[in-house]
Order: sequence, then structure tokens, then C-alpha cells
Amino acid sequence: MQRIYDDPQVGNVVVRKRAGVRRVSIRVSRSKGVSVTLPFMVSYDEAIRFYLSKREWVLKTMERHKEMAPDKTLSAQELEQLRRQAAEYLPHRLACLAQVYGFQYSALRLKHNRTNWGSCSSRNNINLNISLMSLPSVLRDYVMLHELCHLRHHDHSRAFHLLLEHLLTDHLLKLTDSAQSVASEKELASKIVRAAATSKARFPLDHVCSSLIRRYRP
Repeated sequence: MQRIYDDPQVGNVVVRKRAGVRRVSIRVSRSKGVSVTLPFMVSYDEAIRFYLSKREWVLKTMERHKEMAPDKTLSAQELEQLRRQAAEYLPHRLACLAQVYGFQYSALRLKHNRTNWGSCSSRNNINLNISLMSLPSVLRDYVMLHELCHLRHHDHSRAFHLLLEHLLTDHLLKLTDSAQSVASEKELASKIVRAAATSKARFPLDHVCSSLIRRYRP
């Protein structure tokens, strides 16, 4: 259940009710825009009033995102190079992760868009953004594990997050313990695990990874 609030400066703000949510919260994403999540017992009008009380913070956060990751238009040559790198790396890596964790997907499509890092269709086709190649490898794996989990849960339910949290726990600990992990992978994986250990989020590893990936732009 959701509604759209049209802010003349921010744009469309998605106001949605979600099961299991205990308080109203605002999320500012470079790729997905601004959204307000609220419990079922809270009215949409209350949620919009809450948003308006935090509007200055939203505007400042959006401006900070622009400063951290300014727009960059790739040349035709750069785009072609990115496509080649993605074609060489992403299919093999997704297949490896799927095999390790027992997933089967119908097909993989590589795309170049500015709306998301990846998606999974109802027909179990996985789409990955070639811009994933600009991310650290640990965060690339996070996106792929996220989409693989959608093969079993085509939503963001508690069951989905429990599965993703379980896979992230196993995967990140393997990266930190493996002698084959490169130093940068091991360092970032360790950083995520340490941050999750002190996080109060319901799904701490997912929370930390999603917070890190918001620093980048598809």
C-alpha cells in the first residue's frame, strides 16, 4: 500500500505502509529517490507531516549525495569497455555464488541503467547493471546475493531478509578467513562485520551493506 506525495523541489516521494514496521522513517536514495515507510496504524497524513518536518534534512542529504558522486557521462569508448568488463566478470561470478548457495536462475541479462543495481523477475531472470563493475567486489557480491535471494522470495519480507542475512554472514566470514581473499576484500568484509556487530538494525549485515552502496551511483 502506497501513495505518492509530489514535492516541487524533491520530486515524487513514495509513502508506503509496510508490515512489521514500528515507526515512521525516511530514506533518501540516489537511485530510487525519497521514500517514507510507516506502520499500518499510522495515517498517510501523519506520515506526510513527519516528512515535511524533516524536509530540510532530506534536501541537505540529496545535496550531499550529489557532492559525493557527481554525474558522469561515459564516452562511447568507456561504455564499451565497461560492457566488456561486465560480460567477462558478472556471469561467472553470479554462477559461482549460485552454485555455492544452491540457487538456479533462468537467465542473466546485463543492462546499463540508472535506476537500480539489479533485479529479479517473476520468471527468475536476473538483471545486473554493468555499473556494478565500479563497486568494490564485496558490494558486487552483496547485490548478486540480494538478487539470488529473490529467486525464493519475490519481495522484501522477513523471510527474504533472514535468508539474505544468513548468506551474508557465511559469505563475509569466508572472505575474512580465506587466505585467497585479496587484502582490500578482506579489509572491507571485516569492516562490514565489525559495523554489523554494533548495529541495532533488525538485519545488521544487510543494513551496513546497503548503507555503503548508497555512496555510489548506478
